[in-house]
Amino acid sequence: MLTLFERLPFEQLPFYLRLMHHLARRGIPVPEPQADASGNLLHTLAGKPAAVVDKLPGRHQLAPDSSHCAQVGAMLARMHEAGQEFELQQPNLRGLAWWSETVPLMRPFLTPPQRELIDAELEFAEQFGNSSAHAALPRGVVHADLFRDNVMFEDAADGQQTLAGFFDFYFAAVDTLLFDLAVCLNDWCIDLATGNLNETRAQAFVSAYASVRPLDGNERRLMPAMLRSAALLTAHDPSHFERVLRARAAQPWHPALQGELA
Repeated sequence: MLTLFERLPFEQLPFYLRLMHHLARRGIPVPEPQADASGNLLHTLAGKPAAVVDKLPGRHQLAPDSSHCAQVGAMLARMHEAGQEFELQQPNLRGLAWWSETVPLMRPFLTPPQRELIDAELEFAEQFGNSSAHAALPRGVVHADLFRDNVMFEDAADGQQTLAGFFDFYFAAVDTLLFDLAVCLNDWCIDLATGNLNETRAQAFVSAYASVRPLDGNERRLMPAMLRSAALLTAHDPSHFERVLRARAAQPWHPALQGELA
């Protein structure tokens, strides 16, 4: 499948394409970029950057159950493990620095209650992001955009669905692994109408993740704070993430990981 990049610049694309190539070669189901005769993954077409990547089978699951969440959680952990060997570095372009720059631009368009909310949460995120506890979190390659529409599932003969792969790595970066987990929990494991966390799905997601890459004590303690920070991500419907953000602030959640709650 040919991908022509209209907005992403040439200089950012090697990180994304080489990461996808790295993960695919380690058994993670992602679209693998194809090299030309010279071994280049990044091509040029009509003066614009381009890539040729494999197409994943399957379809989106926009109404996931606990089985879907568990499959995504386990594969996310496998991806994080595989990413530890990836040598390129790129900061999270939608992290704390971006939030600090973007929130002042948004404020004129918000209602007074929304301004109060976003200001308070930005202050919280800045304090959290600059804390020693945050600095001690395990880091590595993160997808940073693994919402429901960036995962594919295939229908199995028994009527169940099996994970076919992750795609759209063009927000990927090096950041805390817990941030990636929180982004997923805020999308895969919530009630869309209210933003409230569905604890059954959330527990399935985190337990499956931890069965591959166990969470350390610091990650477990900081889960509620990271869920709040991850809820600052821009959504297609800002009112949706306003609901999520208010719910994460009002209802902190710690996963109950059997055998790990020391």
